[in-house]
Amino acid sequence: MDLPVDEWKSYVFQKWSLLPKSTQVTISTAETLSDIFLHSSLLLQPEDEMFLQNLSRGYLVEKDPNAPLFYREEGNKKFQQKDYMGATVLYSKGISHSRPHTADISLCYANRSAALFHLGQHEMCLKDIMSAQMHGYPERLQPKMMLRKAECLVTLGRRQEASQTISDLESSFAAKPTLTAAQFQILQTNLCRLKMKAQEKESLTETFPAALTKALEDMDLKGENGQVPSASSSVSLRTDPLRGRYLVATKDILPGELLVKEDAFVSVLHPGEMPPLCHLESKWDTRVTNGDLYCHRCLDHTLATVPCDGCSYAKYCSHDCMQQAWDLYHSVECSLGGLLLTLGVFCHIALRSTLVARFEDASKVIRKLCGEIRNRDTCSPERETLVQTLTCDLGGESENKGKMLEPPVPGCDLNGKYESNYNAVFHLLPHTGNHSPEHRFLCALSVSALCRRLEAAGCYKPAAAVPPGSGSELDVWGVAMLKHVLQLHCNAQAITTIQHTGSKENSVTNSRQVRLATGIFPVISLLNHSCSPNTSVSFISTVATVRASQQIGKGQEILHCYGPHQSRMRAAERQQKLRSQYFFDCSCAACQNEKHSAATGPRWEAFCCRSCGALMQGDDVLICGSTSCTESVSRDHLISRLQDLQQQVGMARKLLRNDKPEGAIQLLLGCQRDAQSFLSGEHSLVGEMEDDLAQAYAALGDWQKSATHLQKSLQVVEVRHGPSSVEMGHELFKLAQLFFNGQV
Repeated sequence: MDLPVDEWKSYVFQKWSLLPKSTQVTISTAETLSDIFLHSSLLLQPEDEMFLQNLSRGYLVEKDPNAPLFYREEGNKKFQQKDYMGATVLYSKGISHSRPHTADISLCYANRSAALFHLGQHEMCLKDIMSAQMHGYPERLQPKMMLRKAECLVTLGRRQEASQTISDLESSFAAKPTLTAAQFQILQTNLCRLKMKAQEKESLTETFPAALTKALEDMDLKGENGQVPSASSSVSLRTDPLRGRYLVATKDILPGELLVKEDAFVSVLHPGEMPPLCHLESKWDTRVTNGDLYCHRCLDHTLATVPCDGCSYAKYCSHDCMQQAWDLYHSVECSLGGLLLTLGVFCHIALRSTLVARFEDASKVIRKLCGEIRNRDTCSPERETLVQTLTCDLGGESENKGKMLEPPVPGCDLNGKYESNYNAVFHLLPHTGNHSPEHRFLCALSVSALCRRLEAAGCYKPAAAVPPGSGSELDVWGVAMLKHVLQLHCNAQAITTIQHTGSKENSVTNSRQVRLATGIFPVISLLNHSCSPNTSVSFISTVATVRASQQIGKGQEILHCYGPHQSRMRAAERQQKLRSQYFFDCSCAACQNEKHSAATGPRWEAFCCRSCGALMQGDDVLICGSTSCTESVSRDHLISRLQDLQQQVGMARKLLRNDKPEGAIQLLLGCQRDAQSFLSGEHSLVGEMEDDLAQAYAALGDWQKSATHLQKSLQVVEVRHGPSSVEMGHELFKLAQLFFNGQV
């Protein structure tokens, strides 16, 4: 997903293996990104581009005139089954394939408005009704839709508009009667009912979730930070030869304090599972993906997506977002959807970053890029001319022309200010030498292919700083895109959201953190890693917030977890992950402490003695940790028992999903008795069983027992993930649902 599809990777790696040894050495030993890019681009052959183009055609991103009818009919089936959410998504897919001002798009909008009405999304329903009318919804079908509009207005407390709509509907029917006697009678009955509701309905107040979200969005940083505008005055930027750039506390910080609030420089929505057409049974995919539920620009959740007029892939929450995306980058990306899905999210972000940079003063960055190209020993006369033109054109006063004035900290401006802009993005480290030659070649060839496609389509407008007509400006930005692709290996930030599982009928719902998009956050990239960090990161749309998760003393470094957390992985696993992706060995306090801990392993994976209950210690053969006990057992035997127990728990969960809570409870209670003989009371599976029992008792309406088991689950979750963890928050939310629903 981040990197190109497997077929292209395999193709490029095979091409690399067949290159002459001397060519491999030239690319492997290249000292600059421009050398890597320009050498690799010379190796991109027409047959390579054809292979990539064939892969790109496997993704249906253009508008297909036959798709709207298919999706509308599939949506109607869901609607009849009262699966209004599924129907909404399918109607949206039909809308995305429809051309403006056609019967297809008007019918899909009207049908989606009906599904949204049943979901209680009355504002969205009204917008879809307006869109259906704007695109020429058939007049003979108008009465039913106008009745729905009046119902929405009444429900929303907009009585004057509702009364006007009802009056218009009565006048329209009187002028042009198009209904049968039976239909007229139903209409009259509904109109009378609505008139009565319109007289009684009061305006609705803002819902609590909406108000809470708005409050969180409006929360500002404490104090002004003149050095890092996206950070609070409680932190300061420092630099060190070993640690690089990092943030420290300038005063004592309390848990929960907002330290950083930063909007992504760019972000790209993860497409989710989007297999090529050759892997699908039908030509059109009916599955729900992130791309169907979230705005492709601001990442807001939406059921009523607004499609791009040029492609079927990009969808937005509003016409404003659609226009902003078009102006910034989508006018270029629109025709490249299949290619970008094939090349992966990193290539997509790299392209989008350079497109957004067109609207900034990227002059200093251009000079640096041109400097890299100029320093090549094999620089052509044409490229030298380009470099001279760019450098002279971008100079300030005559004495500074062609010179680069470097700020004291990379990424800062000359005044020492570090902002979330393209200059900061450009100065994130690509760690070029740490990547394998094959990986660098894959990235360079992918970017070269993207540049060729941009050049052929004539759709790439260079940055304002690059003189038009110079002929080689795409090479300059190709080097920039290659740098961004390599940067993202270490600097990409997963943008996550909380998704709830379970139907509305469930009294207690589960929630999980899922990856929604990938973005570049230059300020958050300043944070160094710890396996036990002192901050937590959360997201609202494209805005990331960093809060202190514990007390941070003045002068302490602000630390962030890059993924391998001590509550989720052992030290050996964490070190392997950090070396392979981030190219360093972690020496944080958590890793140091784990080196000196007992051989029992993490408490959430520990086995206990069947005789005395003490923790077992050792490697292949475990012995009781109590000096007065001589019990021993092989680790393989206990692991086998654990696997059997996990299988039994899985069967209990299946019973729960099939609405058989009594059977699930009996099976889980038996599993608990078995677990007590060999698992630590803080083992993660013990906590999971308590959680499952809580759900089963909640399904039976036994709130007291459900709360008791959930509180036991909370104890295990706190041991593993900590009191201020996201996981702890999920469990506490479930407990709150229990107290509310059961009045415990």
